Amino acid sequence: MNRLRLAVVGTGHLGRIHARLAAGLPEIELVAVADANPAAAHSVAAETGAMTVAQLSELVGEVDAAVVATPTDTHCQVASQLIASGIHVLVEKPLAPTADEADRLVRLARRNHAVLQVGHVERFNPALEAVADKLVEPKFIEARRQSTYTFRSTDVGVVLDLMIHDIDVVLSLIGSVVVRADAAGVSVMGGHEDMVSARLHFECGAVANLTASRTSYAPARTMQVFTPQRFAAIDFATRQATLVEPNESILAGAIDLEHLPAEAKAEMRDRLFDDWLVKQTVEAPASNAIENELRDFAAAITTGSQPRVTGAAGRDAVFVAEMILSSVATHRWDGRDGTRVGAHPFPAAAAADRWSDDDTVVWRKAG
Repeated sequence: MNRLRLAVVGTGHLGRIHARLAAGLPEIELVAVADANPAAAHSVAAETGAMTVAQLSELVGEVDAAVVATPTDTHCQVASQLIASGIHVLVEKPLAPTADEADRLVRLARRNHAVLQVGHVERFNPALEAVADKLVEPKFIEARRQSTYTFRSTDVGVVLDLMIHDIDVVLSLIGSVVVRADAAGVSVMGGHEDMVSARLHFECGAVANLTASRTSYAPARTMQVFTPQRFAAIDFATRQATLVEPNESILAGAIDLEHLPAEAKAEMRDRLFDDWLVKQTVEAPASNAIENELRDFAAAITTGSQPRVTGAAGRDAVFVAEMILSSVATHRWDGRDGTRVGAHPFPAAAAADRWSDDDTVVWRKAG
C-alpha cells in the first residue's frame, strides 16, 4: 500500500496532536513538520521522526498532503500556497477568519482538483456519530459549549474559536438556509468577544440556540436535538448520547389526558420513560476523533471520495459565524433607539456574486 506522505504546518497544541497521531497511522507517512518557531518544530520532529522545513516551498514534491494548524489569520495564505503547489490540505477550524477568504480557498481547491478538508472534529465525535442518522428534520436544537480561558486562539473571539464547532454540526443536521441570526455577546479578557448567545432561524422553520463561553469555570460541550420523531441529548465531552422516542400512541396524539382516569395517569407517570417516552442510552464505541479525521482525509485523497467536512461546509460555517458577529456588533445593551439585531453582513449584490452556483448554500441573499 502506498502511504500518504504528509506534512504538519504549525506545531502548536493541535499541530503537535496531529503530528503524533499521523506518525502512528499505517496509511500515513509523516514526512515533515514546519513552524514559525524553529524550536517548536524541532521538538515535534524529534518526537515523531519527521524532518523539519523552514519554507513551504521545500514541501513541493516531498509530500502529497498537509495539515494546516497555524493561527487562523494565516490559514488562507498558508493553505493557498500549498494548494497552488499541488498539495491537498486539511485546515484546522475555522477554515479562515472571513467568509471571503474561506470561499477563495474553496474555489482554489476546486480549480486545482485538491482535497480541502476542514478540522471540525466534532463531526467525528462517537456520540454524534451514534445518533446522527436518527436525527431527521430537526426542528429545534440547543447547544452549549463552555471552557476555561486557555490563552490559545486569542487572535479570534469565541464565535470562531468555540461556537464554530456547533455551527458546523447544526448546519450538517438541519441542512437548510439560515435566514437570520440574533445574537448578543460580551468581551471579558480582551478585544474579542468571549461569551455569545445566538439564535439561528432557518428557512425550513427550524431554530437553533447556541451559547459559547471561553471564560467559564464549568466546562461543557452539549447539544439537545428535537425532531418530529425523537429527542437526542449529546455530550461531546463524555462521548455519550441519550435518545427519547415517543411511542406510537404519543406520536399519533391518541392520549386524552383530560379524561384519563387517575389510576391510568399514575401508572403512566410511573412508567413514562419506559413505555411512553422511551429513553435509551446509546453506547458509542471508543475512538479518537482527530485520528478518524486524519483517516478520512487520507481516504478522500486516495479514493477520490468527499471528506466528511468539505471546504464548502467549512466556508458555510464561517459565513454563519459572520452573521452572528454582525448581530453581536449591532446589539445594544442599553436598549437605545437604533438597535439593529440580526443585520446581514453583506449586501445582496455582493452575496450573489461571491458564492459558487453549484454549492449547497446556508444563507439567503438580503432583500
